[in-house]
This record gives sequence, structure tokens and C-alpha cells, in this order.
Amino acid sequence: MSKMQMFKSHERSVERSLDELYNDDAERADAEVFGRKVSASRRGFLGGAGLAAMSAAVGGAIPFAANMPGGLIPAALAQNAPAAGESPAPAPKGPQHLQFPGKSDGLVVLGDRPLVAETPENLLDDDTTPTDKLFVRNNGQIPEESKDPDKWSFVIDGEVNNKLTLTLGELKAKHKPVTRRLVLECGGNGRSFFTPQARGNQWTNGGVGCPEWTGVKLADIIKSAGLKPSAVFSGHYGRDLHLSGDESKPTLSRGVPIKKLMDENNLIVFALNGKPLPNIHGGPVRLFIPGWPGSLSAKWLSRIWIRDKEHDGPGMTEFAYRVPIKPMIPGAKGDPKNFQILESMPIRSIITSPANGDKIAAGTKEIKLRGAAWAGDFTVDHVDVSTDFGATWTRVKLSKPKNKYDWQRWTTTVKLPTDGYYEIWARGTDSRGVMQPHMAGFWNPQGYGGNAMHRIAVLVG
Repeated sequence: MSKMQMFKSHERSVERSLDELYNDDAERADAEVFGRKVSASRRGFLGGAGLAAMSAAVGGAIPFAANMPGGLIPAALAQNAPAAGESPAPAPKGPQHLQFPGKSDGLVVLGDRPLVAETPENLLDDDTTPTDKLFVRNNGQIPEESKDPDKWSFVIDGEVNNKLTLTLGELKAKHKPVTRRLVLECGGNGRSFFTPQARGNQWTNGGVGCPEWTGVKLADIIKSAGLKPSAVFSGHYGRDLHLSGDESKPTLSRGVPIKKLMDENNLIVFALNGKPLPNIHGGPVRLFIPGWPGSLSAKWLSRIWIRDKEHDGPGMTEFAYRVPIKPMIPGAKGDPKNFQILESMPIRSIITSPANGDKIAAGTKEIKLRGAAWAGDFTVDHVDVSTDFGATWTRVKLSKPKNKYDWQRWTTTVKLPTDGYYEIWARGTDSRGVMQPHMAGFWNPQGYGGNAMHRIAVLVG
């Protein structure tokens, strides 16, 4: 059964999802679904009936049940949601897995027009993300693959001294290539964690990957064009066709302030993991602006327009890729004047092994954990994990990044007192001291910045 399994409300005689019940009134939902009441500390269970019902629902005894926060939907039920004593409606279909040449069938399709697919956290267990496991995010129609990649051209114009038109062949012949391992992350990653639901593809943590990218430093090319004093912002364009088929409409065109544009880590990319950049990932040539939303890294690059004002292309106005300056009421319409452009992506840590829902052999006394963490323009200071619903935390061993904008892999081992149901929580803290929240905060209409700490469920026994 899925997260959106429907349940019948005792009083209202209507079918409602587990999420809806908990979102309306978590304490009442605890009582209604599980017969659970908590202590004055807002943790644990008063009476055995609620604990028995929840243990049955998650499939085993809960060793740290006394620490479970009230109103918390167990991680196991966030994916599989049976309600004790209820007669649920038929379970909806499971996730649709991607069927696309050169891509893992483990990727989960979030949309097919345009094609969007995310990578489950357990498939992100490689230090360097393999190409077949890299998420897919499109905004328009995928162009046909170039028959002669070296003749692919793009232009740099606008507030520059010398308009440049370069082919990929010229780019490779005239400039020294560099290879870096860099995080690419969708601006909407974590959107599904917002309550109420925000607009757009409902990403969990899988709109991210960290492969090796090879290309030429963007700053070197911009310097060749020569920036005028009037240069303020960039506008990026690709050759993907608008979903409507109207060739006059750009699918998406976003840009960055000149300071960010000149970051030495930005690349014009033509290879991915040592091979020519695949068409599905913007080949033969794309832009790469690490640390900020992936939508800035225009695929099928056709133009970089240097402007004398903030760019106003599709994806740059109203609420698109913007977050509130002052907190807003969740679910409210919002005032565009209270929004600013989303720049650096927030701190995020994920558990990549074990996988959510794994069943582990009876008698296991410790579990080795692996994961990854990253923090946009910043670095990860530390990552902590908990197996007792956040009552205590363990600091993990965190690796150093290979280069700026690389993710940082982490490992640790946690001990288990007995068999049973465990939740493993992971939270990262960045170099500024900003820590992942327990729940996605700072709600916004299009769901950016949803970096709730990662929770997985495992059953030992």
C-alpha cells in the first residue's frame, strides 16, 4: 500500500489519506488511527493498546517506542500506510519506473510530459554517480541527438565587447579541459516534504546526483568575450522545444548575477563520467552552474545572453525558483514582492545504505550506514544520525570533498539492543551552522528548499 492509502474517518464517514488525518490534527490522528496517547513530554505511549497497534502496523516491536514523538507518522507508513482496525480502499498502483535507453530502470518517473525521473536514495550509494543512475529533469521536448556534435554552436552576446559564436569543436581545440565531481540538484528537490502539498513534481530526495563532468571553464570563455561595465546578469538558453511546439517560445531561460557567472567552478560541459555528454543530459554541450538550482545549467546550450538588468526569462518571475523573504502562511497565495531568487541550495544529507524498508537478519546487533551530504555554495560541517527517534545522536565519519561543490560521503556504525522496528534519521549541518529541520519549513507555493532530515525504516528479525 502507498503513502496515499485511503482510510475511513470514524466521525465523517469519508475516506481520507493518512497524511490528511495527521496534517489536520496529529494528536487526534494518533488516537483515531492507532488508539495512541502520549505522555506530557509529547513522546511515547500511554497504555499498551496504541503501542500494540503501531507495532502491528510497522511489522515488529519498537525498541525505542518510549522516545517516539507524538503525531509522527512512522517512516515505514510514509511508504506503506495500513491503519489498524480500518478497511482501507484498494491500494493505488506503485511507482512507475523509467524505461529509457542508457538509464537504470530503478529511477522513478514523476512526469512524462516533460520527462522527469528521480533516483531513489539507495541508488545514490556510489561515490561518483554513474550516468545510468543520474536523475532526469526536462522542461520541454527532448531535441534529436546531434549527428555531428563538434559542429554544435552557441553564442555569447549582449553586454560584451566581442560577440562570440563557438562550435563545440573549437571549444575543445582552443581550451584546456577540466574534470570535476560536482553535485547537480533540481531546485525542487524535497518538494514532497511540504505540507500542504506545493505545486510541481513531487521530488523526495532523488533530484540529485554527483557524477564527474568534463568541460571548459565558463569564466575563461566569458573573459574572451569581455564584459562591459554594464553587465549585471546572465540569461541562459537551450535548444529544447517548448511543450506547445511553438519554436518562438523558450522552454526555460534562467540566469545568475555576474559574480556567480564568473565562479571558476562553472563549466561548459561536453563529457559525463569520461564519455561524450548524452543527449538526455543536454549533450553534446550544456552549461553547468554548481551549488545553485540545476535549472540554471542550461542543457543543449544555444546562448548565454549578458544583460544590464536581472534576467526576466521563463522561470525567473513571480514564484518560479523563488523563496519567501518573510515566512508565509502555508497554503496561502503569497505576495510576489515577498519573494527572492533561490540561490544556494540548502544543506541535505541522505542515507544511501541500507535502503528504506530493508529487512535485516534476526540477531543483528549493529548496522553499517553510508550516506552523502552537500550544502550548495557551502560545505558540510557535520552529519549526525539517530536510531531512537532523535533522543540521542551519533556523529558520523565525514569524507573530504574532491573539489568544491562535490558531495561528501559519510559512514558510521550503529548498535541495536534487540530485534525490532527501527527508524534511522540523518541530519546535516553546514559550515554556517545551519542544520536540516525535522520537517520541511518555510513553505512556498512551488515547494523550494524542502530539506527535511532523511528518515528510513528497517526491520530486524
